[in-house]
Amino acid sequence: MDRRRLLLLAGSAALAPGRSWGADPAAPQPPIPPRRDHWIEQLGRRRNDPYAWLRDPNWAEVSRDTSLMQPEIRAHLEAENRYAEALLAPARPRQDAYAERMMALAADDDAEPPVPDGPWAYYTYVRPGEDHAVHARRPVAGGPEEILLDEQERAAGRDYFRTEGAAHSPDHSLFVWAEDLSGGDRYRVCVRDLKTGEIRTTGEAEAYGWEGLTVSPCSQWVFWIWRDPLGRPAKVYRRPARGETDELVYEERDPALFMSLMRMAPNAYAAIHIQGPDVDEFRLIPAEAPTAEPILVEPRQPGLHYQVQAWNGRLVILTDADGAIDGKIMTAPPQTPGRANWQDWIPHQPGRHILGLRPLRNHLVRLQRRDGRLEVVAVDRQGAQTEVAFDEPAYAVALEPQQEYDTAVLRLTYQSPRTPTQWLACDLATGAREVVKQRRIGGGYSAEAFEVRRLTAPTRDGQQVPITLLMRKGTRLDGSSPLLLYAYGAYGVSSEAEFSIPAVALVEQGFVYAIAHVRGGSEKGRRWFLEGRRFQKANTFTDYVACAEHLIAQGYTAKTRIVGYGLSAGGLLMGAAANMRPDLWGGIIAQVPFVDMLNTMSDADHPLVPAFRPDWGDPLADPQAYDYIAAISPYENVKAQAYPPILATAGVRDPRVSYWEPAKWVSEIRHRMTGGGPVLFLTDMAAGHQASGGLSSQFAQMGLFWAFAEQCLAWSA
Repeated sequence: MDRRRLLLLAGSAALAPGRSWGADPAAPQPPIPPRRDHWIEQLGRRRNDPYAWLRDPNWAEVSRDTSLMQPEIRAHLEAENRYAEALLAPARPRQDAYAERMMALAADDDAEPPVPDGPWAYYTYVRPGEDHAVHARRPVAGGPEEILLDEQERAAGRDYFRTEGAAHSPDHSLFVWAEDLSGGDRYRVCVRDLKTGEIRTTGEAEAYGWEGLTVSPCSQWVFWIWRDPLGRPAKVYRRPARGETDELVYEERDPALFMSLMRMAPNAYAAIHIQGPDVDEFRLIPAEAPTAEPILVEPRQPGLHYQVQAWNGRLVILTDADGAIDGKIMTAPPQTPGRANWQDWIPHQPGRHILGLRPLRNHLVRLQRRDGRLEVVAVDRQGAQTEVAFDEPAYAVALEPQQEYDTAVLRLTYQSPRTPTQWLACDLATGAREVVKQRRIGGGYSAEAFEVRRLTAPTRDGQQVPITLLMRKGTRLDGSSPLLLYAYGAYGVSSEAEFSIPAVALVEQGFVYAIAHVRGGSEKGRRWFLEGRRFQKANTFTDYVACAEHLIAQGYTAKTRIVGYGLSAGGLLMGAAANMRPDLWGGIIAQVPFVDMLNTMSDADHPLVPAFRPDWGDPLADPQAYDYIAAISPYENVKAQAYPPILATAGVRDPRVSYWEPAKWVSEIRHRMTGGGPVLFLTDMAAGHQASGGLSSQFAQMGLFWAFAEQCLAWSA
């Protein structure tokens, strides 16, 4: 749809070029919450937080039962929703069109290729027209399908449903998963006996869903992680696979650390992984002694990171010990696994960032990144190496999480922004590679209609920031194209060049879709992460601006033709970009944005604050951290200037980025802005940090974002 047509659709909500939102008396008017002085004394500094009252004093209880929210706060959030809905109403047909297109693209997708494991082959699929996955298996020798978990059936009648950690037991007699029924990231663990069909759950216990459960190698026990009232993973419990009595295995008393559970190949151990931004610790539960005290590998030490796998009769350890910032591989005897007994095996190479290990019987496979490109390398028992290479300008590759140990055939997934996911079988003995399956995309999709490019944007301090681009072939580089620029840039999380149905739907409408691989992620190794955290966090923001300027200079787009998009810590980036260079953006989409940095990092009761102080600093104890955060926090740095149109979202049950962060930020922008806008804020009054696991809810949300991006360009036309 061209911009003139969109302006006609927008009706009275559209603005004439150059006018500020709110200047038109016929336009809906935004809520104006009262400003109430709330002075905070901290480390000899004094600040006023006039919208502090938007934080419900009983927020932990409210996240469980939203009816407990204070009436004045609820009334404000509902008023914000009404205002946003009114202004977004003209874009609703476009939202629906985008969502329908996404569903059409997904419509031909069928089951993932079965993954063999002993006598069974396991797989998942989504039935046509449904939202949630079916987990199933068939006998390898042939036979009927057996449904292990029908998510669609369990989601029936619920406003929210999401699963994590679905897996079968080593002896194939159980299927386990965690399910969230409310949207608050509070899960219950479910164990299905595949012989009887009986399902046992942890009831209303506060389980941790993501990597928060595993079955013991002997298949007789289920280990799961309990969350404390503040949402922190605090205890590991063990329960009989066919029972309901929980026993405490391990309790973590440091609120700054997270925990996860795993089962190590070849079913040698169950493992408890305790970790923080600057520390790792593993405790192993041997297969032959599932009720024994976990074995400590190496006590946590600040600055020491390590991962553990079992292979070839020894423990294999990926670590940054001894200055190996991009990782080296060491070995240790299982009986005495401490660092004193670690022996060098594969040395550190600067610039070769080793990301993870996968043991097979005769090969140890590693995933690594060199020069920003992912590589897969297998080493056999004699030390000979085999590399699996790829040749697109930008792509993503991953080791399949569940595959047989006793095989020489490695299963990988490969994709790029234009190439739907391929499942590859790589014979490590012969070097042969086969495409087992390629994801089918419906709606007449053709990869040949699209082009992927990889650029680098120069920064003022001499760095080169990678940019991944997806666009239609034949796109003219004359600055006329609208462009959506996505970025995250935090916690070392890399934004991979993956295939995305929402991105394809947007590019089909003439947008260029770009990913800015800014510092704070690990796309160029661990130093890339370290140069975008704590007292160098501003590099993330200036990298993003540099990417926008480079894309403009190269003719991919123009000023006010760029819509920025980020979520969570990427929403922090959106807030900073809006403050720093409002002239660049046609619009900003800030999904559950972390924009109230100073107040949140000063909240010792927030479940994530202790864990992420190494990433952001501690403004409660460190004056330098206070001053740095105060200088970059979006909420504290809103200026008297014109702002681009902004759409911010929140979930009232969100335990990670609380709803009041964007509520306060949006109110402060409206109070100070001298033109531009509008600034919209939508709160999901039922959900949390992420949408339900259903495709329709995910595509509806992305459709709203893309329709807003189009409307932003109409407003700025």
